[in-house]
Amino acid sequence: MFSFQHQVRVRYAETDKMGYVYYGNYAAYYEVARTEMLRSTGFSYKELEEMGVMMPVIDLHCQFIKAAKYDDLVTIMVYIREKPGIRIKFEYELFNEAGELLNRGSTQLVFVDMEKNRPCKPPQVFQDKMAPYFGE
Repeated sequence: MFSFQHQVRVRYAETDKMGYVYYGNYAAYYEVARTEMLRSTGFSYKELEEMGVMMPVIDLHCQFIKAAKYDDLVTIMVYIREKPGIRIKFEYELFNEAGELLNRGSTQLVFVDMEKNRPCKPPQVFQDKMAPYFGE
């Protein structure tokens, strides 16, 4: 299993009239956290795309437990529990500064060969970066 932690400060523009984070912004928080998670391995989305592979989201789940509010420092935990294949699943838990669970969710992405526009295995360099987290 691979886990990673990233923090974001809720900006005013991300809130609704009540001062709560607008529900659509949670998907953006997920994206920021998974992008930084991949970067932490020494491999970025940009490098993946330069290799001709994109990773579109094919599934998104989001469960709202407690509202995040303007200026909260939110900790986003990201987990990859299963070894990535053609698909990769990210799971998320968001906490406020008091450690209260605010939100949990998941996204599933698929590796796609940009030239053929078909699903593909992740590049070997990506598989090598992930291998130590899955007992290989």
